Amino acid sequence: MSNMEKKKEKNKLLQVIGGDKLILLAAIVVVFVLFTCLNRNFLSWTNMVNLLVAASLVGMVAVGHTYLIIAGQNDLSPGSLAAFCGTLAALLLSKGLPFLAAVLITLLAGVAVGLFNAWMVNKIKLEAFIATLVTQSVIRGFAYIICDGKPISISNKTFLALGKARFLTIPVSVWLMILSFAVFGFILAKTKFGRSVYAIGGSSEAARLAGLNPQKIITTCFILIGVLTSMGGIIFAARMNSGQPAANVNLEFDAITAVILGGVSFAGGVGSMFGTVLGVILIQAFNTGLIMVNVPTFWQYVARGALLLFALTSDYIRKERREKELLEASMRNIK
Repeated sequence: MSNMEKKKEKNKLLQVIGGDKLILLAAIVVVFVLFTCLNRNFLSWTNMVNLLVAASLVGMVAVGHTYLIIAGQNDLSPGSLAAFCGTLAALLLSKGLPFLAAVLITLLAGVAVGLFNAWMVNKIKLEAFIATLVTQSVIRGFAYIICDGKPISISNKTFLALGKARFLTIPVSVWLMILSFAVFGFILAKTKFGRSVYAIGGSSEAARLAGLNPQKIITTCFILIGVLTSMGGIIFAARMNSGQPAANVNLEFDAITAVILGGVSFAGGVGSMFGTVLGVILIQAFNTGLIMVNVPTFWQYVARGALLLFALTSDYIRKERREKELLEASMRNIK
């Protein structure tokens, strides 16, 4: 193969994967090598499965955040909602409700929270950051209220089996995360709705003039993250054998960091589900590695904050580069 052909193949690879994604893949390799050197058990099969299980809830929430942030929105309530839904499911089961009824009611609670967030954003015109900060506080409060501030143990065998079930030695929670990435990644990349999400993130007004309904699309995105978070909260409660109102603090922090690391722009209109997958793997490997090398808890918070700062800085650099490329392209067209 000639040098010209090799260069063409390299360019095709960069177009398919993207330069940013290659950098992210390199970062993942560096993190895995670093923590394997510090603790040889890091790369063991057992730890890899545990890493994926720990990533499952973050991953499902990150799927919803991918849609929201591409659409130019945000949600700070998933941590509280996951805790509330896990506690609600445990409470309903303790009252004797059948498994399916408890799950359905809990999922409907996620839908209701999504609708409430969308109502605040669409109807009373609050910024998503402020609106979902309100929900974060209110829902966490309800999580404590419905259980009097105490964890609720779960004895329903079907529900507990959900947390322990495995397929091909991998827990069901991991398969649900993979399914969510695959299904919603396809919808985002290949369907009219996915293109609409990108359109309103690029310019809501232009999308409206093109015949789209931004409020309807934003509502759908908030409902989506509400349902995915509810599902994650249910699975988490099944894994823990109890509903815990204090659980999942800063869940949205990790999910947003993963999404931004994956190349989704806070400005909206840019990103992909593949990037989010890589971001989730990177942040969960990073978090798990910190724990395995016995980094003190307080320093873990500092490290996660630094990782988020890195993600936001990368997003800013990517945005500046896109604007420069657009300007150069427009100048060429003028000439």
